[in-house]
Amino acid sequence: MPEPKENEQCMNIPNFLTIARILLIPLLVIFLLDGRELAAFWVFVLAGVTDALDGFLARVLKQKTDFGAFIDPIADKLLLITSYITLAVLGILPKWLAVIVVSRDVLICGGIGILMLYDRDFKIKPSLVSKVTTFLQLLTVVYYLGHDYFQPIFPVGIYLIYATAGFTILSGVHYIIRGFGILGDPDAATQRQAHKK
Repeated sequence: MPEPKENEQCMNIPNFLTIARILLIPLLVIFLLDGRELAAFWVFVLAGVTDALDGFLARVLKQKTDFGAFIDPIADKLLLITSYITLAVLGILPKWLAVIVVSRDVLICGGIGILMLYDRDFKIKPSLVSKVTTFLQLLTVVYYLGHDYFQPIFPVGIYLIYATAGFTILSGVHYIIRGFGILGDPDAATQRQAHKK
């Protein structure tokens, strides 16, 4: 009896960790709404650990799947967007920063939809600017969840906010330029049609 292909094993350990990260999001919101910022801080850290672990285990155990490649970035976006919206509603982070962070992700998702609509062949590969942006967004959430402890030692909150905003905007512009480049490339559509045959 032939062994199942790598991409057929949907519910493996890395994917289980990704699902667990999604399930931690409501708990994070509940703790924040209850004013339990320290508990929310540890939930967010735990979610970050699952993010690092699922990618590591997928490589080491050779358990990369199409489902994992699809659901992992969605879990990351849900965690960050929910965190920024909740922190902004509670007045812990500026509302304009949450708008910038959410708008960028909506823009990226909309751009992907347009490229798929026009049958363009593309790979979702994060750029260096995008990686720095994600790091700063995560760091900002961690810093403000543990604000009472980090502020006396590292009074850099306002700098983090502006750095995160700046890189988020820069990353959004970068993706727009890349998207228009792919959209205007007729070869990309030809390649996609060739893959389907």
